[in-house]
Amino acid sequence: MTDVIYEQIGREYGSTRQADPRISDAIRLALGDAESIVNIGAGAGSYEPTDIAVVPVEPSLTMIRQRAESLAPAVVGVAEELPLASRSVDAALAVLTVHHWSSWPRAFAEIRRVARKRAVFFTHDPTAGFAWLDDYFSAFRTDSTRRYPPLAEFNALGGQVTSHPVLIPADCTDGFTGAYWRRPDAYLDPTIRANMSTFALLSTYAVEAGLRALARDLASRTWQHRYAEILDLPELDVGYRIVLAEFA
Repeated sequence: MTDVIYEQIGREYGSTRQADPRISDAIRLALGDAESIVNIGAGAGSYEPTDIAVVPVEPSLTMIRQRAESLAPAVVGVAEELPLASRSVDAALAVLTVHHWSSWPRAFAEIRRVARKRAVFFTHDPTAGFAWLDDYFSAFRTDSTRRYPPLAEFNALGGQVTSHPVLIPADCTDGFTGAYWRRPDAYLDPTIRANMSTFALLSTYAVEAGLRALARDLASRTWQHRYAEILDLPELDVGYRIVLAEFA
């Protein structure tokens, strides 16, 4: 796992990355009848269910320090070498983390080793793009394609693998990359961007050029005219997906 980036950018993760209850509900529904899970790349624990046993696994001490005391203590570890016994949990959960893993085949093999019933991923489809953001940060297209696994890659898990779009609400409370699709001014805020690994992984030049263009178009109302068709939408497909792999 390459989550070492969170030692630099995740120091105030909780300030902008609060779990959105609608996404939480979708994730919990996908977990089904699981009574125990391993949460891989658990971070600050935003989407961990509170009604079942959770083993959080997280490589970043910066993120672990931000976990609430009410949550299960995290185990330092990586997806490619999970510190769990074989078949020790019902399910595996991975929320916006697979694009930081160093080896998807190794991680998927570990998930099959430890999870008895299923695996649930909240991820991004690299072929879908980030809606209008790609127009200002064109590097997202190549960077996303390089970092996020194609949805077909999840078939390596075996079992029955399905993918389900997750429409992002206009008032999404979790400030991941596509969350502010109807609140473009938010991307001009360095505090908000600081908790998005997508921006941290771009070159400074690409980020600054995109921000200048976005600020200019917002000021001139070019942005508002160009994307008028989305301004009244309550939710939008910005490429996020729940991938569900059923093993049993």
